[in-house]
This record gives sequence, C-alpha cells and structure tokens, in this order.
Amino acid sequence: MKPVSDRRLSDVVSVGLLTRVFPASLVDEVIAECGRREQRSRTLTARVTAYFAIGMALNSEGSYEEVFEQLTDGLSWSSGWSQSWSPPTKSAIFQARSRLGYEPVRELFRRVARPLADTDTPGSWLAGRRLVALDGTCLDLPDTPANVEHFGRPASSRGEKSAFPQARLVAVAECGTHAVFDAAIGPCRISERELAHDLMDTLEPGMLLLADRGFYGFDMWTRAAATGADLLWRVKSTLSPRHLDTLDEGSWLAQIVPTSGTDRQQRTPLTVRVIDYTLDDGRENPEQYRLLTTILDPLRRTRGRTRPRLRPALGNREHLRRTQNPPTRPPRRPAVEIPTVGPPGNLGAPVLPLRHPHPDARRRNRRPT
Repeated sequence: MKPVSDRRLSDVVSVGLLTRVFPASLVDEVIAECGRREQRSRTLTARVTAYFAIGMALNSEGSYEEVFEQLTDGLSWSSGWSQSWSPPTKSAIFQARSRLGYEPVRELFRRVARPLADTDTPGSWLAGRRLVALDGTCLDLPDTPANVEHFGRPASSRGEKSAFPQARLVAVAECGTHAVFDAAIGPCRISERELAHDLMDTLEPGMLLLADRGFYGFDMWTRAAATGADLLWRVKSTLSPRHLDTLDEGSWLAQIVPTSGTDRQQRTPLTVRVIDYTLDDGRENPEQYRLLTTILDPLRRTRGRTRPRLRPALGNREHLRRTQNPPTRPPRRPAVEIPTVGPPGNLGAPVLPLRHPHPDARRRNRRPT
C-alpha cells in the first residue's frame, strides 16, 4: 500500500537507532560495492531491506510483519505521528531479501563490528589488556533442502539425525561489553577449531584472548600468538608440556611442541607459562584445571597505553547506578528527541523507547492476514 505522503518508505526508513550504528551512507556504499543496487525505483529498496535484515536479527522471534512494523513505527514517531506507513506483503519482503542476498549484511558487520569498551568499562580489562574471548555454538536452521545440503544435520545420541539442520558459529567477543567483533559460520560437521583459524587475524597487541580447551592446538596457538595478542587458554589436564622452571607464585614455565604432523620433529618449541588449579566446590575429587598463557612474567603489564582503572567484575555499584539508570528529562525540553547520526559503530546516548500513543488504533490499521 502506497503511503499517503509523497515520500517513499525508502527515503525515511533510515531514521532511528539503526542509523547510529549503520549510517545510511555506509549502507548504500556497501550495497553498491556488492553489486546489489536496484535497477529501478522500488518501495523496498536495497537499503530498506538491509535495515530489515538487521531488524530480523534483533527480533528473531518476530514475524516479517512485526519486524517491519517496528521499523515503520520509528518513521511515524519521527514525523510526530502525523504520518503512517503500511508494511509490505510477505511476498514483497521475500523477493526483496532474495535480491539483496547475504553479502551486503556480512560486509556491514565487517565494517562496523569492533570492541566498544573504554578504560572505565567494568570487566573489560586485566593488567592493561583488553579481555576478549573465543567461543562457539550451534544454531538451529529452517528445515529446507538447501540448508540440509549445505549445513547438514548433526547426529543424535541414538544414531539418528537431528530434527533441524544446524550451523556452527564461532565468534570473538569483548568480555566486558559482550560485543561480537568477528565471527565465522560454517556447516555443523566443521569443528570449532577449524572455523576459529579464520578469526585469528582480528586479534591485535594489547588484547588478552581467553579460550576453552577445545580450541587448543599447536598450530592454532602459534597463529594466535603471532598477532601480538596475549593468550590465556584452558587445555586438557593430560597435556604435559616439558617443565623448564617453577615461579615463585606457583605457576611454571614450560615448552610446548606439536603432537602431530610429519614435520613435528623440526618445529621450534614454544615457551609458555602453565597455571594449575582446582575449584573447591565441595566434591570429594575436585577437577583439576590447567591453563596456558603467553604472559611469562606474572607482574608484566602492557606498555604504550594508559593503564585503566581496574574494578571488580561488577564495578562500583554507585557508579553503575548513576551511569546505567535512564536519564531524567531536562526541564523545558521535549520528552523524546530525534537521535543524531554518528560515525559507524557509535551508539550515542541512550534514548527513551519508542511507543505509539494509540496502540489500539495501530492494531486496527494492520494489514489483514
């Protein structure tokens, strides 16, 4: 249904929170580079569809209509509720998504995703290093022949196939903010370690990468350490590096070598620091944990940057109360202000939630299903 206004939906849908992170100029640039710019005038342009795809990720439980309604509510709000837009049909949305493809959305993530913590963000720093973590998971996918062929179905415990195909996701995230700034997706038959190889290049000096024992391997460790980032990984307690020296605080220096490969005898051993510990959780035989780290000196801090003010994991309660509570409205100012567009990745200041002043009227105007 065509809007009452002469403006097209695609001309104004870029207002709102999404444009703080994904400015319209950046979206258009990426779409052009990926060759997805529309050849004729459409209501659902590639830019609108890109924002819609991001909206679906933010509201994965919602239907097409519900997600698009959230976007168009932002348009009505920005016009002071003087205008309204009707969402397009499912068929139109499906065709628009097919025209866009996945490449522009993937490139937008690569352009914008980055660590967000500053020096005062609680839980984001340790001894001057930015805490980041590597981990993986599996995601259920729609049961379609194309998904089954590409991603596959994992086997169940009884030897049968899973009800849904699954994709394996491995990501690098900032610990303090939970911001994912690099990720790799592949079929469920591919291991997390194999997917993680493609993520090592996102590391940089000044980071401390945490990882569980499933990621350790000599080649993986070597590649991650070569980036200049420090590593702190859990390994299997059965891993036995060659002991070199015991340090005063109880950890010890050792050498690790590859355990497989025809050239493992010619590979140069790497020196690491080993930390062994147990958790007193009340069990008779508590499990022993073993960590490897590239930080050979327990007292060494990173250089060349301002040391952050370290805080407990949850931070100072009074500070969090002042900074995380919704801001009070200044006198003689409108209750809601239109957010300004900042550089890519800039979330800006928090704003009040968008809310339709007459929700019952909005529901009556919905397109019948």
